[in-house]
Amino acid sequence: MKIDAHQHFWHYSPTTHGWITEEMKAIRKSFLPDDLAPVLNANGVDGCVAVQADQTEAESQFLLDLAVENPFIKAVIGWTDLKSDSLEARLEAYQSHELLKGFRHIAQGQPAGFLIDPAFSNGIAKLNDFGFSYDILVFNNQLPEVVELMKKLPEMRLVLDHIGKPSIQAGEFAEWKLEIERLSAFEHLHVKLSGLVTEANWQQWQLSDFEPYIEAILEAFGPDRIMFGSDWPVCLVAADYGQVLTILNQYIEKLSTAEQAAIMGENAERFYRIRL
Repeated sequence: MKIDAHQHFWHYSPTTHGWITEEMKAIRKSFLPDDLAPVLNANGVDGCVAVQADQTEAESQFLLDLAVENPFIKAVIGWTDLKSDSLEARLEAYQSHELLKGFRHIAQGQPAGFLIDPAFSNGIAKLNDFGFSYDILVFNNQLPEVVELMKKLPEMRLVLDHIGKPSIQAGEFAEWKLEIERLSAFEHLHVKLSGLVTEANWQQWQLSDFEPYIEAILEAFGPDRIMFGSDWPVCLVAADYGQVLTILNQYIEKLSTAEQAAIMGENAERFYRIRL
């Protein structure tokens, strides 16, 4: 089974989705399961993991409602206030939702120290007590802080979204690769091969632009800790779903059938404890 480990749904609102700038106007509209289902079918993908795009409890419920109604949504990564005094009560309540597998906070661009502030990192640690995972979304320059976070959370199921968001367009590579190698030493950390096209030149990217980044991830993490994610519909500002798949497939086709199957679905199934 092929599982897209990272995509989003939303009812577009200029207020809620203010991050969708004028240059991203191609995605200034609603994207719902009826939009994604034919795309998955056309590309031979069996299911997906719906990830939060809004920092509200309502977002979690919105995604859970969609997942209940659409069986191809295999898991939900929601949002909750990890600094809340009532966090444990909220997590206990969320345990009743079988399809809710983990949480994410949009930490990219936050001030230095945000990830490792005990008020935040202790909240992440509590997720583990209730069987939930955590998706890490940061920019490339925050990766040293992610290393410190790994040390504070030695037993959690953690996954780095979008390979840590290096600027492929700007050619950011050497420092990113060094941090990726440091992070790969933490065996409880997985990584998503996702979000690449939006870090490249949206109009003029070439397949070769992504080669050093994908090769570095494959070398550092190996096929057992890597998941495919499309980042649909955000990817549509730079590439359609088929193009995103092509970028990945051209580099993993040299791997064994078993290794390809792991990256394309089995790792996500195991990490997110998906019941098929």
